[in-house]
Amino acid sequence: MRPTAEAADADDAGRHTGAVRAVAVLALVGLAALIPLLGPRAALHGTGEAAAPGVGGIALLRLVLFAALCVPAGELLVTRLARRVPDAPREQAPRSWAVYAAAAGFVAALGLASVVATGNLLPHQLSDIDVGGLYRTRDGKLALLEVNAFMAAGLCAASRRPGTQVWPLAAVAAAEALRAHPPTEHGPLVGSGLTLVHVTCAALWAGGLLYVLRMLRKWRGGRAGAALLGLYARVAVVLLAAITATGLWSALRRMPPSTVVDQLTTTAYGRTLLAKVLLVAAVAVLALWARVRLRRAPDPLSACSPARAEVVALGLVVAVSALLTALPLPIRWS
Repeated sequence: MRPTAEAADADDAGRHTGAVRAVAVLALVGLAALIPLLGPRAALHGTGEAAAPGVGGIALLRLVLFAALCVPAGELLVTRLARRVPDAPREQAPRSWAVYAAAAGFVAALGLASVVATGNLLPHQLSDIDVGGLYRTRDGKLALLEVNAFMAAGLCAASRRPGTQVWPLAAVAAAEALRAHPPTEHGPLVGSGLTLVHVTCAALWAGGLLYVLRMLRKWRGGRAGAALLGLYARVAVVLLAAITATGLWSALRRMPPSTVVDQLTTTAYGRTLLAKVLLVAAVAVLALWARVRLRRAPDPLSACSPARAEVVALGLVVAVSALLTALPLPIRWS
């Protein structure tokens, strides 16, 4: 049978929409990649601070690593939430991206390990990399832990029990928390604990929302989709509270209260932190907007529109966070 004119027009419109979405996604990925690459120059301008060589490349690698942590963590969370949704079409779950995320994370962790192996400098040739030296330093061991953890996460994701990847993903989050707070820092265990909670909650929030939207598109809306979005919204409130509390505490540990206002405009770390705070505030507004629509709008799934914008903003937050880890630490004025 030949398709009717209406069906052909609908098919063309669907293809056009799909192409527009693909272009938009590529543009957003490019924008997120430009933040760590070009951000250091803007953040350091006029501060008198000097960044480490290759800070843009290091920040880009950290962006890939953080994104590779968010994707599978979000999938695990939403898969668990979907089991609590009555009449959910579980056989229509979207295809997992966990294996691809683990591969990207493995490459990024390997690149960061090569930087550590050359004394925190970008290697120009293979002979510059001292692989054996990684086992002799704390940063080297943590870098190797991340490489092996992403490899294990990929194997778990490809196995019959993908839920087991939660353990290697937890190892990556713990390694990042320990790396960010060296033993020479005042109260390193407290700082590592705050960073671990912050990174874990951020990964669940960003990755979870992405997978919820993918699942809603696969389910084609309906009551099950609205119920899943409602479950995620309740979890997201707790995650946002934990992210805000740990982020504020961590900032005050590195920038004493009396110096915060000055450092937010005069240091690269402070400027980037301010940009992150503004983005998180925008994300919170979008999340509140989506929650209001979910509860009061005639069609609860109209909340997907602000939720999509929230995903974009969360992607920018991840990019700014990656840049923040590569910049010089703030000055601790007495």
